[in-house]
Amino acid sequence: MNGPPEVIAELRRWIEKAEADLRTAEYLLTMKERCPFDVVCFHSQQCAEKYLKALLVQLDSEFPKTHDLVVLFNLARDKAGLILRVEDVQPLNRYSIEARYPGEWEPIDGIEAGSAVTMAGKVRAAVRPLLPAQAFEDQT
Repeated sequence: MNGPPEVIAELRRWIEKAEADLRTAEYLLTMKERCPFDVVCFHSQQCAEKYLKALLVQLDSEFPKTHDLVVLFNLARDKAGLILRVEDVQPLNRYSIEARYPGEWEPIDGIEAGSAVTMAGKVRAAVRPLLPAQAFEDQT
């Protein structure tokens, strides 16, 4: 699966940002004290969002400026044969707001943060095989 150079460049930009979010979330989870679990969850949500948007770029499918993973998932699912369920992305949705802003939110603990990283990894694993190999060249 190949693509025009400008599409490959765009995919690389989305993938690079998604990978940085996942690395950040995983790294933060290693903190022994005062781990910001909300930030772990935010970066997990961002990883999933950016991988879904990369897939939509690959599909040449316009998408709204949104953080709503369900909207992005629904746009990509049928066109790409995405092997995920809405239940695999929907729980991450709350972190696009709750993890960034103060409010009367339920506290996030380490178990929930670990689960968010796992969900992001699941989205990553489902999307990457649907993207051209060229999009991953020159990335470490």
